[in-house]
Amino acid sequence: QVQLVESGGGSVQAGGSLRLSCAASGSTYRLTYVSWFRQAPGKEREGVAAIAFSRRGPTYYADSVKGRFTISQDNARNTVYLQMNSLKPEDTAMYYCASDNIWGRNWADGKQYQFWGQGTQVTVSS
Repeated sequence: QVQLVESGGGSVQAGGSLRLSCAASGSTYRLTYVSWFRQAPGKEREGVAAIAFSRRGPTYYADSVKGRFTISQDNARNTVYLQMNSLKPEDTAMYYCASDNIWGRNWADGKQYQFWGQGTQVTVSS
């Protein structure tokens, strides 16, 4: 089993920045892919970014966040970060990290992931 704990959410104004953290524990050898998803009220869950953790890359991003968000990893801490810059009101959502061995599958499909964190709220005001 893998336990994932997100932190770093909060409220910011448009144009601001936040850094989310996803700390993993348990069977961390199973951290092949680690991804960030988000879900806003009344909307479907959306894949935001992913990193092939066990190989230290590559990284993948949704078109809506390319150039603004950066996913990175700290192997010593078994932690994946999501640096979010130039935040927009439409980025407001609950953000979740997820992990599983999804080699060769669609990283943005949440159904592919077994392990999920509890989520952290990001609110961006205009």
